[in-house]
Amino acid sequence: MKNILIIEDDPSIVELVSIHLKDINCELTKAYNGFDGLELVKSNHYDVIILDIMLPDINGIEICKRIRADKNTTPIMMLTARSEEIDKIIGLETGADDYLTKPFSIREFIARVKALMRRNEMSIQEPIEAPKILKCHNLSMDTLKRKVILEDEIIELTPKEFDLLYLFMSNPGISYSRESLLNTVWGYEFSGYEHTVNSHINRLRTKIEPNLTNPKFILTTWGIGYRFTDEIK
Repeated sequence: MKNILIIEDDPSIVELVSIHLKDINCELTKAYNGFDGLELVKSNHYDVIILDIMLPDINGIEICKRIRADKNTTPIMMLTARSEEIDKIIGLETGADDYLTKPFSIREFIARVKALMRRNEMSIQEPIEAPKILKCHNLSMDTLKRKVILEDEIIELTPKEFDLLYLFMSNPGISYSRESLLNTVWGYEFSGYEHTVNSHINRLRTKIEPNLTNPKFILTTWGIGYRFTDEIK
């Protein structure tokens, strides 16, 4: 059974989500304000955190920042009644893995929760013959331990950041469009959410690139998307 935490002040949404999560064998823990939610995150393990942006005490964006600041990489899905593009971008740039605007389809909600749990549990499936250690310059990845090391320092990545980097490092020099990255890494069509890729790439670059103005590892392929360097020496 998977453990899900929802931090949401609307009881009707909490109840609706609870009913449908039970159908997929998930146990739901409920917090109706941000501070209670943060305390639960600190003292328990969850497979997915569902986080409302608009809360009565502390907003979801700040909660997400604090969770990630504690090096907690649990997948986070953010919910909000606001539809402004800037809110989506800010939410994703602070470390959220997914984003839904209310009102949302419960079928889509469940599909996305399943995708987050699947990615967190399995990551991207690697071929049996694939090497367990991927290296490029001073950056290395242990695919079994899901550990990334840069200059002898462990780099903390969220599940999506790790999956993106794994895909790139496994296929150096191959250019991916934002749409193909969404489909490959997120596991389903994410029409209209190309900025999700941009946000995750920006965060990943911040963690591994020595010079953000001149990236060494994750390069931009103009007019297409992104690729990983094939200059490994």
